[in-house]
Amino acid sequence: MTTPPRVLTIAGSDSGGGAGIQADLKTMLALGVHGMSVIAAVTAQNSLGVQGYWELPAEAVRAQLDSVLGDIGAQAIKTGMLASSVLVKTVAEVLAGVTVPVVVDPVGVSKHGDSLLAAEAVETVKSVLLPTATVVTPNLWEVEQLTGVKVEDVGDMPRAAEAVLSLGPKWALIKGGHLPGQPLDLLTDGSSEHRFTAERHDNRHTHGTGCTLASAIASHLALGEDVPGAVRRAKEYVTGAIAHGFPLGAGIGPVDHAWRMRADA
Repeated sequence: MTTPPRVLTIAGSDSGGGAGIQADLKTMLALGVHGMSVIAAVTAQNSLGVQGYWELPAEAVRAQLDSVLGDIGAQAIKTGMLASSVLVKTVAEVLAGVTVPVVVDPVGVSKHGDSLLAAEAVETVKSVLLPTATVVTPNLWEVEQLTGVKVEDVGDMPRAAEAVLSLGPKWALIKGGHLPGQPLDLLTDGSSEHRFTAERHDNRHTHGTGCTLASAIASHLALGEDVPGAVRRAKEYVTGAIAHGFPLGAGIGPVDHAWRMRADA
């Protein structure tokens, strides 16, 4: 029997199932890799927002990391919500010693605007986590939080990417979906530049988009794609998931991680 490529997500649990660990594992299954998880925090959230979160002790996070990586290993790793400085440091210490691609989604707030990262942890993300990243995937708010650069139009994106790269990742993917007009994402390693456009879908049910994109990139890296190829394939998957996002509860529903399966059914 053939073992599929293995991808590890280190993130928070979303009780509503649309983002976080749950979105990561659904994405990995949909893309044909074996997903594994290290839970850094537990959230109480639904379609209306985040009602609360509780971070796990650092020793519990470290034990999960040692357990998975010490026995099973991974072909790629993705990080999401890490909540606090101590957890960021704990995870970064382990990631500094791995040789596989690392995708960092620098989660700061939820889709509803709820904070998911302690204010004092932002500097820790910048100083110890981003230098471990093969790819970092900030949205425009996260770019400003990390670098102070405010992106108001596509002309600001190269400057934003340069500022993010100065923090140490090999590649920066600046997500421009919140700008007006056709969505544009900019990927660069400082020497080569790739721009990805996609159709803008009139669908408010987009919960989990960032988690899904980062997990899809990690999955395609584990499957053997280079960084630009992994981002391109991930964008195709996420665009379809957004197009098929569905209502859930009384607020913002999730993207549909199983849209390809449903299309083939």
